[in-house]
Amino acid sequence: MTKKEFVVDIAEKGEIAKKDAEKFVNLFLDTVTDNLEKGNSVGFVGWGKWEVTERSAREVRNPQTGEKMQVKAKKVVKFRVGKSLEEKVAKSKTKKKSK
Repeated sequence: MTKKEFVVDIAEKGEIAKKDAEKFVNLFLDTVTDNLEKGNSVGFVGWGKWEVTERSAREVRNPQTGEKMQVKAKKVVKFRVGKSLEEKVAKSKTKKKSK
């Protein structure tokens, strides 16, 4: 689902204008982003949690050449799914996407 499709879905389910739904989605994303940039985690009980973690420097191999390379340490965002959402997804029937 793209951001545009997400906005349309919010607008339809919330019975609000697409413009208002887009404003809400942008505010939500900006708030999550701002908090992650500050190093704060963002979580919703039962749904999931975004958090910033440190990935240490390490040595890797280029799979095509076998050459060893160094990867610098960096911060990454991880999402951990909540139990309630995990259970709902596990119980849901899988739908194939039609093209």
